[in-house]
Amino acid sequence: MSDDAWAWREGDPGVLALPSGRLVRGRGLRRPLDPEAPVPAYGVYLLGARPPRQPWESCWLRWPDFRLPGDRAQARATLTEAWRRAAGERVEIACSGGRGRTGTALACLAVLDGVPPAEAVDYVRRHYDRRAVETPWQRGYVRRFGEFTG
Repeated sequence: MSDDAWAWREGDPGVLALPSGRLVRGRGLRRPLDPEAPVPAYGVYLLGARPPRQPWESCWLRWPDFRLPGDRAQARATLTEAWRRAAGERVEIACSGGRGRTGTALACLAVLDGVPPAEAVDYVRRHYDRRAVETPWQRGYVRRFGEFTG
């Protein structure tokens, strides 16, 4: 097994390459998981209600559809942990559709990875999904993400 066998493959569906080289998969939970696709080692699920248990390690962040996370300090800690783990594990970020909340979280990971907050939404739209980060308040959340403290 090669040293990078743990990693997602750049170019696979939903995989976002961050500037540091970390790869994170974004996904919409309404679409079934491809049985041929690798499973995550760690998943962060952004939903208004607790998701079903996964066969891999996961974390639930209460985040209602089209809204912002209820606890911003918890969100920052959770996303920071996901970013940290993406350096050596397959990390998945997912919500129901895979665009609004997932795109917002991926843009926050981009900020943690060094993308200026004012450019992070455009980065995710270019490299993940052109319709990611759906609402004005989600875009504002990403711009202010660097200011939030845990």
